[in-house]
Amino acid sequence: MVRVSPTPRRVTAALVAVIALLASGCSEPGQRPGSTPSSAPATASAPPSSGTPEDPATRAAALIAELTDEDLVGQVLMPYAYGDQATKVSAGSAAGNQALAGVDTPAEMIEKYRLGGLILVGFSADDPTQGNQETTNVDNPQQVRKLTTGLRAAAGKLTAGPAPFLIGTDQEYGVVTRITDGVTMLPSALAAGAAGDPALTEAAWQAAGSELAAMGINVDFAPVADVLVTRSTVIGSRSFGADPQRAAQQVGGAVRGLQAAGVAATVKHFPGHGHSADDSHEDLPVLGQSRKKLAAEAWPPFTGGIEAGALAVMSAHLDVRSVDPGVPATFSYKLLTEVLRGELGFQGVVITDGMNMPPARRWSPGEAAVRALKAGNDLILMPPNVGQAYDGLLAALRDGSLPRARLVEAVTRVLTMKFTLAGGEAPELSTLGAPGHREAAQALAAAAVTVLRGRCDTTGIRGPVTVTSSGGRAHTRAALTEALTSAGVKVVPSGGTIVHLVGYGDGAADLRADAAVTVAMDTPYVLGQAKSPTLLATYSSSRASMAALADVLAGKAAPRGRSPVKVTGLPATTCAG
Repeated sequence: MVRVSPTPRRVTAALVAVIALLASGCSEPGQRPGSTPSSAPATASAPPSSGTPEDPATRAAALIAELTDEDLVGQVLMPYAYGDQATKVSAGSAAGNQALAGVDTPAEMIEKYRLGGLILVGFSADDPTQGNQETTNVDNPQQVRKLTTGLRAAAGKLTAGPAPFLIGTDQEYGVVTRITDGVTMLPSALAAGAAGDPALTEAAWQAAGSELAAMGINVDFAPVADVLVTRSTVIGSRSFGADPQRAAQQVGGAVRGLQAAGVAATVKHFPGHGHSADDSHEDLPVLGQSRKKLAAEAWPPFTGGIEAGALAVMSAHLDVRSVDPGVPATFSYKLLTEVLRGELGFQGVVITDGMNMPPARRWSPGEAAVRALKAGNDLILMPPNVGQAYDGLLAALRDGSLPRARLVEAVTRVLTMKFTLAGGEAPELSTLGAPGHREAAQALAAAAVTVLRGRCDTTGIRGPVTVTSSGGRAHTRAALTEALTSAGVKVVPSGGTIVHLVGYGDGAADLRADAAVTVAMDTPYVLGQAKSPTLLATYSSSRASMAALADVLAGKAAPRGRSPVKVTGLPATTCAG
C-alpha cells in the first residue's frame, strides 16, 4: 500500500527551512534567484544542511532549480478537463477543452500549461455543488484508473515530471461523492459525527483512501471541517456536526485515515462555511460572527486537521466581516497568511475553492489567480479559463506584480506535498470493495443510527414492513428492503407497518402522518415535524447505513448514535448514556 512518508510534522519543519532559504535567494521581482534570462531555469538556494536527499522539502528545492517561469506557473494550476480518457475524447469534450484551454484533450492541456495537477469532476442528483461541475470524468473504477494512468504519463514528460502529478477529486462520502459505482461507500460525515468514535472514522477513511489510491487519485478534497451551526443546505450532512471539539476529533480521524493510505487530505472550507446558510456556489456568503466567536466555534476542526498532519487546506469564498470585510477569504491575506498560517500554524498547501464559482468570477481568470496566490493560496483550483489564468500569472510574475518569492514559495509547498505522497505502488483495483473495507464502513454506519423518539431497545418492529419514501428514492427503498429481508423481516408492498424514508432536500410535505417509523437519511431537522411514534436517523442513504438500519428494525442491534445537531423538540437520543 502507498503510504505518506515521512511524517507531515517532519516535512513541515524541513519545508519551513527550505522556503526561508529559497525566499532569501530570490532577487527583485521579475528575476530568478541567481538568474536573469527570462526562459532560464529558476535557481534554488542550497537546501538546509540538516536535510537529507530523501526529504520531500529538499527534493522540492532541488527540482525548483530546474524550473522555468512557465514551469513554475503551471505547477500552481489545477484545472478540470473534459473527457474520460487522457488522449482520446469525444467531439463534445474536445470542444469543451478548446473553450477552456485551447486544446483537445486532457493530456494536451497538461503539456501546454505544464500543469501541477488536475481535478476529476462529476455530480449526482442530490449534490449541492453540481452547479460548478460542468462535465464529468468519472464512470467506474476501471475507467478512472485508465484515465489517471494516462494523465500521469503526460505529466511525466514535463520538467517537473519527477514529482508525482496531483490528481484530486471531491470524495466526501454522502451527497458530494464523485465516484460512487464499484467503491466502498462510507456513511456521511454527519453519520460519523453521530457515531462519535474517531477510531471508527479513521478506519473507514483509511479503507476509502486505499480505494482512491487504487484508482490513481492522490488528493481528496475532504474532509469537511465546517461546523454546522446553521441549517445550511450546501453543507448539511457534509459536516461532522455542531460541536466544534467533537468535529475536530472526527476531522483528525479522517485525515489520519486518508493519509495512511497515501492520499492527501484537504481540510475545508476555511474559515468555516457552516457559519453561513448561504451558498458560495451562487453568491458571496457573509460571516457576521466576531473573530473571537469564529476562533472558538469555527476554527477548532481546522486545527484538529492540521494537528493530525493534513497536507492541504481549502480556502472558501466567504466574506468574514470581523477579519477582512468585503474580501472573499480566498483572496484575503489576513485570513490565509495571518490567521491560517500565522495563528493556526498551517504550513502545508492552501488550495482555493473552485475559481469558476461566482465570488471568484468578479475578476478575470488571470487577475483572480494572481490575487489568490498573493493572498496565500498555493494551488488555483478550477479556473474558468486555463489559458487566461496561466497567461495572467506569467505576466504578473514578469512585471513584478506577483512577487517571485511568493510563487517560488507556493511551488515549493506543492512539490513538497507531491514528494511526500511519493513511494510505493498503488494498490490493485481488486482492493475496491474488499471485505475489510465493507466492515469498516458498516461499523461506522452501525454506530451512527440514532433514535430521537421511541423505545431504545432491541425488541424490533412488529409484523411485516412496508417501506415508503419521498419521491425519487427507489434505489434506497430497494436497498433497505433487501437488508430487511436478509435480517429476517418480512417486507410487503402495502399493508405492513410503514417505515418512511426522507432524505436530502426533504421537508414537512415529504413526511407521512401514518408512518410508524420515520427515518432521516440526511440532516435530521425534518424529524422535528414528524408525527411518527418512532423517529430514527441514519444521516446517510448508503448501503451500509441501510444495512445498519435494518438491523435496528429487526431487533438485532440497538441504536447507539447521538444526533450531532440540535433538532427542535427532540433529544439527541432517547438512549441512556
